[in-house]
Amino acid sequence: MQNIQSFVVVYNLNNQSFHLYILICSMMEQNSKSFAIPRCVPFLSHSHSSSICFITTFATLLVLVLLQIQVITSSVSTGSLSWPFFDQALHRDESSIHTELGRARSMLRDSVTFLPLKDLRFAKEPMSGHTWFMSSMNDTFEGDETRHLHFPSEASKGRLLCLSARDTSDGTQNLYALAWPEALPHDATLFPGLTFVSDTYFDYGNLWHGTSAILPFVSWHQRKECAVPDRWVLFHWGELRTSMGAWVHNLTRAAIGEVRIEDLRGHGGAGPACFEKAVVFRHNEGAMKKQRRREVYDMMRCKARAYCGVTRAITDPKAIRMTLLLRLGSRSFKNESTVIRIFEKECAKVDGCVVKVAWGNNMTFCDQVKLMSETDILVSPHGCQLTNLFLMDKNSSVMEFYPKGWQELAGAGQYIYSWMANWAGMQHKGSWRDPQGEECPHTDKLACFLFYKDAQIGHDEARFADWAAKVLGEVKEMKSSEASSGSRHADLAGSSIPCPCDR
Repeated sequence: MQNIQSFVVVYNLNNQSFHLYILICSMMEQNSKSFAIPRCVPFLSHSHSSSICFITTFATLLVLVLLQIQVITSSVSTGSLSWPFFDQALHRDESSIHTELGRARSMLRDSVTFLPLKDLRFAKEPMSGHTWFMSSMNDTFEGDETRHLHFPSEASKGRLLCLSARDTSDGTQNLYALAWPEALPHDATLFPGLTFVSDTYFDYGNLWHGTSAILPFVSWHQRKECAVPDRWVLFHWGELRTSMGAWVHNLTRAAIGEVRIEDLRGHGGAGPACFEKAVVFRHNEGAMKKQRRREVYDMMRCKARAYCGVTRAITDPKAIRMTLLLRLGSRSFKNESTVIRIFEKECAKVDGCVVKVAWGNNMTFCDQVKLMSETDILVSPHGCQLTNLFLMDKNSSVMEFYPKGWQELAGAGQYIYSWMANWAGMQHKGSWRDPQGEECPHTDKLACFLFYKDAQIGHDEARFADWAAKVLGEVKEMKSSEASSGSRHADLAGSSIPCPCDR
């Protein structure tokens, strides 16, 4: 076995610690059965190991005595320790230390590498996995939330997100990088506080697309102690956007707070923008779990009604309120007056049923919030105005209509309002697809879909009447059951409960 004895001297000057490790004695003694602390024997002994021990012990004592004398002398003359042996280390010029730190910081700054926000290598599957937006970064998963990126974080090794991204037409020209807070890129502007960064494959003008883009931020806001961003940075395909549609802007403001959209001009400089804290969503609502989506839709409904000052008057719990929310132009009914007449006729057969007719294009955000709060059955063509469905009371019903050609050519996107109704706690009562219309003159499927996409919708009086009667009957039965149990009244009374994140 080996026994090592060491003496350690620690000296501190100007918060710089120098550790002197002096190896004093190293001896080895062998014993076949056990080992013990080595014993030194007189110098005159003929044992070689004992001679080494004696010499080492003498040297140790001598060093200790000399050090003690040096300490006492230096303390008397200068009031602090000063060992000539370490003069070079202990009396380094402070300016040279700052020079070296500055040099290291400059090296870190120069090592910051900017990459394209939009990575064309993933253009075939732009929304899969890490997406084509900031493709080098892997997402963070937090339970039932949508995948996201957070800076600074353990994943970013404490580095901040920096963007050089003012191009509004080519996302490959916009760049991103990670940088240490102490070594930001040259000419960078540091934006303090929290920044929400969004990239969507679609847009921020369309009601459905915009809602899908902001929903994960609403969820994160609620989960993170109602944190409100100091600014938003918006991208579409990596291209900078500086506005939202009015409806989307109002919903965002109602659900989270004041919306300040950044143009990344900083303080007038042309350098990168770096963010003290940033949260990035690039999958829209993505893989958010169904129950979590419902909670977020509940919150947005509550916040939108509060924002618009909509209060619920307790009316006849058996009343059935049907709303025809119509469109002008694309996907409008060819014969609106006939369609309105059919639904009014069926409604008149049910006690307590009333019909309202509205067009979303001439209504403000708050007009639509109020209308939906007074709707039990929403009748509407496929289109972004159906996004309003989550603003109805839960368990309300939706009836949807499509032009010819959609079922065969539109793909999964045609079902978004059926999915949304399910996520928001509504009942999607099915769809009617117009079998009549012109035949597509093209052989290409995409060309044919574009041919049918914005076509007007016809009607089938018998089918519409039967369908309306069926839905009205189901809603009447549900309302009667709720009135008997008192659950509907309790639900309305509960509308006075504050929304999540109310301040």
